[in-house]
Amino acid sequence: MPAVLAAALLLAAGCSSGSSGVGFPGQGPRTAPPSTAPGRPATESAAPAEGSVRVLRTVAENLKSPWGLAALPGGDLLVSSRDDATITRVDPGTGRTTELGTVSGVSPSGEGGLLGIALSPHYASDRMVYAYFTSASDNRIVRMLYDPRKPAGEQLGAPDTVFKGIPKGPIHNGGRIAFGPDGMLYAGTGESGKRGLAQDRNSLGGKILRLTPDGEPAPGNPFPDSPVYSYGHRNVQGLAWDDRQRLFASEFGQDTWDELNAIKPGGNYGWPDAEGRSSDPRFQNPIAQWHTDEASPSGIAYVHGVIWMAALKGERLWRVPLRGTRAAAAPQAFLTGTYGRLRTVAPAGDGKLWLITSNTDGRGHPKKGDDRILELRVN
Repeated sequence: MPAVLAAALLLAAGCSSGSSGVGFPGQGPRTAPPSTAPGRPATESAAPAEGSVRVLRTVAENLKSPWGLAALPGGDLLVSSRDDATITRVDPGTGRTTELGTVSGVSPSGEGGLLGIALSPHYASDRMVYAYFTSASDNRIVRMLYDPRKPAGEQLGAPDTVFKGIPKGPIHNGGRIAFGPDGMLYAGTGESGKRGLAQDRNSLGGKILRLTPDGEPAPGNPFPDSPVYSYGHRNVQGLAWDDRQRLFASEFGQDTWDELNAIKPGGNYGWPDAEGRSSDPRFQNPIAQWHTDEASPSGIAYVHGVIWMAALKGERLWRVPLRGTRAAAAPQAFLTGTYGRLRTVAPAGDGKLWLITSNTDGRGHPKKGDDRILELRVN
């Protein structure tokens, strides 16, 4: 496919708007978590320029506003409902769903609600599930004890607040959380519609945060005594690491470019002064960018040298082959329009992905069975 498609400005859905097209810059920032050395993209092999996607099956359906996904050690999946503030356990073998309970303190509204979830890095011993949600006053991260021995609907303990004070708004609440290879908790936040927060390093809005599991600024962060890991983001929606422990993130643009970025500790990603590629040396450029009606990116996953990115308004799954922290070829689209809005994608092992749709989030065209989990074979 061409590096840039023809542009035509369109009104946004999924909190981004603009013209259609896709590109991949030839140069991108290098990045590594504090515990690793910078990669050398020029000497790394490239993933194949083209790949394939095969839908193996529908794992579960009739989900309502699904958002976050976490895989339990035994293979079952936990899925959060943004609007119902519930967490549901899904058996991928049978499709059986069990509601664990409602997360207290969630105040769903607009793009806010119960968003990302993640398992404690010590889940086998502490049984803790972390969640990012919108409360009546802010966005925050909590953790809850999960006890499967209790009756369905009562298996979640009371939320213990780990980190709070992230700005909230009707839009741009961020919400993706994940534990990195270093055992630290990473959170993507939005600027809640207040553009100036993204460039303010004293604000938690428009950032990627790096925290200890107890919610303190992580050791080795780029700014002393600060949880901020990178800044200048509009609305971070996806986080993933490659096999060399380098972090990638997706985020919404506004009128022109959505972005996939390689994250450099302390890096400034430009919003609101830059959207997409910029000639300003202060800003890190994206490794791939899309016109907003082709994407509105959400979750991302790394599998065998490729970043897979779910698109909301674009209603497709993007494949971005990498050479180190650069795009090795033009992004390739799959499943365009087949399943509607796509929210979350996660590795399922053995060259497979879990993919969650998002047609009941108030911006899709829901019908019975529209929101589901799919199992894909990818390469």
